[in-house]
Amino acid sequence: MLTYILRRLPQTILVIFGVTLITFIALQIGGDPTYLFVSERASAEEIIATRIKLGFDKPLHVQYLNYLLNLIKLDFGDSLYFRQSAMTVILEALPATIELTLFSMCIAVFGAIPFGIFAAINRGKWIDGTLMAIAMLGQSIPSFWLGIMSILYLSLNISWLPISGHVPFLMPILRGDFLEGIKNFPTTCLYLILPSFAVAFYSLSRNARLVRSSMLEVLSQDYVRTARAKGLSEYSVIMKHAMRNAWLPVVTIIGLEFGFMLSGVVVVEVVFAWPGLGRTVFDAIANRDIPLVQASVVVIAILVILINLITDIIYAKLDPRIRLS
Repeated sequence: MLTYILRRLPQTILVIFGVTLITFIALQIGGDPTYLFVSERASAEEIIATRIKLGFDKPLHVQYLNYLLNLIKLDFGDSLYFRQSAMTVILEALPATIELTLFSMCIAVFGAIPFGIFAAINRGKWIDGTLMAIAMLGQSIPSFWLGIMSILYLSLNISWLPISGHVPFLMPILRGDFLEGIKNFPTTCLYLILPSFAVAFYSLSRNARLVRSSMLEVLSQDYVRTARAKGLSEYSVIMKHAMRNAWLPVVTIIGLEFGFMLSGVVVVEVVFAWPGLGRTVFDAIANRDIPLVQASVVVIAILVILINLITDIIYAKLDPRIRLS
């Protein structure tokens, strides 16, 4: 396992390097970035002084090297809109996004398993067709539209769930106040239901179809037939023999799900006024806050890359054949 991890690390570092290069080039494509840091009425002398102060007068390769060195120190510069360190803004918004993403992933993964298994063991019956029709419908509905409809019907019309708001759970824990975090958890979950369902519904539908097809393939294998021939109950056959191998495709897609959901939460956070990183990025783009956009892209990319690495390690643990490839 250690050899597998060490073999993957250079690839991970290379991808992170590529992300930093792309974000740096994106800043240069828009022209002289100095004008982002000065007012519209700035004089020529002020523009030149700002360009020298920020290092934009140096060759591009020197600027990129300085950019990398600052990233290593977690120095992303100052946000033009929030008027404070971009890293501080990200760290304040990131816990809320992680809460939303993890809750959505739990719905998408653990909700899809019984959904897909139930459809597989009832293959060809009306319940199978109904569940798969719902899954196909779920893959065709945009998350922002689902979020708006859920607010309209579940919040405004029948007042079952709150329209918007956020009670922090992770932030108090990260600050060392475990009691407050635990006390906030039920209320946090209440506010998470609508936005996380809007984020997760597409993935839940897709994963349910994946679990169904994987389970059908596993149930047709010889070792499953042998288990049934030995007189084992259908529950034992499914839970003890078929489930482990049916899990493998789901585990593979979890890493991709994390990146997909991080991209999906941007719109959903705006719809539900969720104070997370997605809404922060939206505000940064709207206000041309390039340093904060750059920092957010790099942080999100690193998170996705690390999650994919962890997912591959778990997959290799579940399927030893991967270690040899």
